[in-house]
Amino acid sequence: MTAEPLAPRLPPIEQLNRLGEPDFADRLTLLFESAPRLAAALSKERPFASYDALLDRAEAIVAALPEREQVEIVNAHPRIGEDAASVRRTSAQSYREQGYDREAALDREQVERAYRDLDALNRAYEARFGFRFVVFVDGRPKAQIVDVMRARLDHPHQEEMATALRDMLLIARDRLRSLAPP
Repeated sequence: MTAEPLAPRLPPIEQLNRLGEPDFADRLTLLFESAPRLAAALSKERPFASYDALLDRAEAIVAALPEREQVEIVNAHPRIGEDAASVRRTSAQSYREQGYDREAALDREQVERAYRDLDALNRAYEARFGFRFVVFVDGRPKAQIVDVMRARLDHPHQEEMATALRDMLLIARDRLRSLAPP
């Protein structure tokens, strides 16, 4: 019997503050996925008194970025409904958060319908807004996310960008609760 690999953990904030920029950016992928411009901006702001202070600063930095850089940060998150193996390779956190590991217990036909809907909605969303759909899943099944995505397709562009960035930061704050050092 093999043990499950230990979930990644963030280092204590004092240790994170002392890391070189590449290692600092690497650790931040646990919170933000791969967002090099955000990591570089946060690196310049060190030291942080806490991870909450780091996330508060990230929120302010993201809000002040030009839209093309905001898009880069949003697009760091894998598409919801993307191929499970691809998501697992790129982001173990997103894989768990999006419920891929719980789908075996669900009705196969409903899961397949949700994937078809998400594929079409992802294409429509990205064509309309020019960036990926990001949502704080918070344990909801993909079938519920389909309805959220449909509703958000009607949002004005700026409102949708603000929603995507807000949800990206909600994801990071949620991840902090599970990844923070003891």
